[in-house]
This record gives sequence, structure tokens and C-alpha cells, in this order.
Amino acid sequence: MKNRLVFFGSDEIALPGLARLLDAHAATAELVAVWSQPDRPSGRGRKVQPNAVVLWAKEKEAEQKLLEEMRPDLALVMAYGHILKKDFLAVPRLGFFNLHASLLPQLRGATPIEGALVRRLEKTGVSLQQVVPRLDAGPVVDSEEIFLSAKETRGSLREKVAAAGAPLLERVWPRLLAGETGVPQDEARVSFTRKINRDDAAVDFSADAEEIAARVRALTPWPGVTFPWQEQILKIGAAEIAEEKTAAVPGTILATGRDGVRIATGNGVLVATQLQRPGGSMLAAAAFLAGFPLPEGAVLESRPMAPLVRDGSPFPRVAGV
Repeated sequence: MKNRLVFFGSDEIALPGLARLLDAHAATAELVAVWSQPDRPSGRGRKVQPNAVVLWAKEKEAEQKLLEEMRPDLALVMAYGHILKKDFLAVPRLGFFNLHASLLPQLRGATPIEGALVRRLEKTGVSLQQVVPRLDAGPVVDSEEIFLSAKETRGSLREKVAAAGAPLLERVWPRLLAGETGVPQDEARVSFTRKINRDDAAVDFSADAEEIAARVRALTPWPGVTFPWQEQILKIGAAEIAEEKTAAVPGTILATGRDGVRIATGNGVLVATQLQRPGGSMLAAAAFLAGFPLPEGAVLESRPMAPLVRDGSPFPRVAGV
């Protein structure tokens, strides 16, 4: 007998897992609907719309009714981008389950991939957890581990997360049909991530060189890691750590050359190997410096770096977000 499955997701990262599940369990899994975030009209010429709150309420009421009419046995979620309400979660006979890109209870929240990189973890993963009306706090059914390389980037880790969801879903599907709901998370080990914004591009050169390099890997391509220079904002596209120490003021350009721009930090030397100026392309350091030299001895401005991961309790909610 086939069980009726609905899927909620808005990111291609979820596709390998969903495809593997439907292929491996074709005899017992039938995908009857997919929910995703719609493209929303914007810009000039947009027609007058009814009150936004009224629209939202009508949409939620219609979605609730539609889901009930589908009579799903089970729902899966990954990177959907919306919190699901309690009444909605109660509709599928076997429940709602979420693929989250971390080894819960670590890195709950919106940006677990970036969080794993800035924390410089050696291991992260994908967890399948039962959805509850609290952020990524439901019981965990199973997980798939992912090991990070020393030069892991947001892009490469996204690929690993997408791949890890496939064996995990194939493995747990029979257990979900049998009614398994998971094991409660250890609340003493919880950490949280938050949404990233443009201000997170700031870099504080008084931080540890390894911390800055990890931030470059986590925030490239957007919002990137940037610093002001001569009334322009320059972006670091890739960076490494030099095997040397310095007593220079953090932000001091120690040397420039084919290998990159060597910058003093609060602990160690950062080598920016790719750079970009406004309106230009991201270039290897040698090509960038040929058209935009940076003088040795200059001190680059530092700006505060807001933390992207927090232990113990969620980040405070920001008005309007």
C-alpha cells in the first residue's frame, strides 16, 4: 500500500533526498503535493493588494483546507522558510518531519551550514526530526554525519548536505511508517544560528586569522567579507592562513604579491587570495593588484563582527524580520 506524502521545501538542497526516497520506496511512497515559497511580485507597476494581514490569514486558511483534503499520511520539510502552525502539523496521520542541516541539538535555526563553518567544526550532518511548534526542537529520529575538510566552503558543504539527505531518508522511511517519532534532544547542548544580513560582511582584523578565514568560507558569495578602502568597499573572496606571526597592528598590510595580500590580525596572518572591487569581478590577488594596488604598511579599517552562532538560547528577535 502506498502512503501519501507531501513535501515542503524551497531550496534545491532538498531534491536529492526526496528523489532517493521516492525511487527506493516506490511501492510504499506516493508524492501527492509539494509546497514551496512562491515568487512574489515587486517593483513599479505592482497592483494594489488587499490588507497584508487579511491576505496572510486567507492563504493560511486555504492551505490548511487543501492539506486536509489531501489526507496525507506523512509530511517532510527541508529549507521551507516558514514556521508551520500547530493545527497544520496535526493533519498528516504519521506527522511532520524535518531534515535539518546539522547534528541536532547543535546549530538550530536558519543557517546551520554557515554556523558549522564559522564554528570550524570537524563534523556536522543532517538530522531528521519530528516538527514541533518550537524552533528545531523536536525529537530526532536519525542523522547522517558529514566530515568537514580544512578548506570547506559554503558551496561544498551545501553539496555534502544535499547528498547526506538521500541515504538518511531511504533508511528511515520504513521506521516512519511504523510510527517512530524520535528521541528527545539534549537541551543542555543546544546552540542556535540566525538569519544572515548585509551587515555580516564586516570584518574585524583584531580577531583571530582562522576565525576570519572561516567567516570568508561561510559568507561567500553573499554577503561576503568586506572592508572599506579609499571610499570603496572591497570584498575578500578567498583567504588562507600564513605560517608566520607578527606584532603589527591588526589590519596592517604586511606584503602583497602573487600569493595574495598578507594582513596582520589579532592572532596570526591572513592571506587574502581573491579580491573584488565594486562593479568588478572576483579576481586572483595578482590580477586584482595589477589594476588596484594596495600599499604595504597601510592599516585597513576594522568593523565589529556580530556572532552567527549562540549557545544556550536563541538570538533575540529583530523587529521587522
